[in-house]
Amino acid sequence: MRGSAGARCAGEILRYPMSEIGRRRWAIAEGYIPSESSFSDRALISHETACILNAGDRDAHISVMLFFQDREPVGPYRLTVAARRTLHLRFNDLEDPRPVPRDTDYASVFESDVPIVVQHTRLDSRKAEIALLSTMAYAQE
Repeated sequence: MRGSAGARCAGEILRYPMSEIGRRRWAIAEGYIPSESSFSDRALISHETACILNAGDRDAHISVMLFFQDREPVGPYRLTVAARRTLHLRFNDLEDPRPVPRDTDYASVFESDVPIVVQHTRLDSRKAEIALLSTMAYAQE
């Protein structure tokens, strides 16, 4: 039950319609998963992540293709990000159609049926001094 403008009853969750933001096609030109880690805790194992935001009101059905310097592309890897949700997709966890090779340079292209936002993050824990990088992917409509 809503009260006057701007007020709400205790426990009520207001849901505002969100405009779609982002693009339908994204590329991460740089990818590399080290096979070594100085830690066994999942949070600190070397990994690559694509942080995907779907701020719209429809589920995002996404396909991911991986490209390599010396072999044919692999994919598509298929995933869904629910409406108004985010997904932190670890490339380390991708298995179908094939696990992402370690110690191998690759690039990735994301194609979605609705606009999304993609950010790339890498945690490199080969040494105790952890390296973390994050950058926005390249977007194209």
